[in-house]
Amino acid sequence: MGKAGEIRVIALGLIRDGERIFVSEGYDPVKQETFYRALGGGVDFGETSHAALKREFQEEIQAELTNIKYLGCIESLFTFNGKQGHEIVQLYQCDFVDSKFYQLESLIFSESQHHKHKALWMDISRFKSGELRLVPEVFFEYL
Repeated sequence: MGKAGEIRVIALGLIRDGERIFVSEGYDPVKQETFYRALGGGVDFGETSHAALKREFQEEIQAELTNIKYLGCIESLFTFNGKQGHEIVQLYQCDFVDSKFYQLESLIFSESQHHKHKALWMDISRFKSGELRLVPEVFFEYL
């Protein structure tokens, strides 16, 4: 989350393996709702979104990416933890270099000292059926 009243630019990686995608699990304490989104993170000043994507995957789960292809831009307006958020999402399709990531059930990574996140493979059908929530919703257009 950026500062209040700030538009944040983030780069997310859509990693697909057949009928499943690799996502991180989030939780909104105010809505008491679990949601999922692709991995990635903020683009730093002076950094391209392509470079940010690679750096974020390296930092968060020590993963190298390959076959990185730009998919498009999503403008995301949302409320998280009771606060209004505004993100410009640069979305990329990519693959893991190391095949071990395709064998994983799940992994725990930390975005900061206080936040532990779980990343895991989820069947796309579970999002399409509405059983699980994928954010931003526009993501479906790319699946």
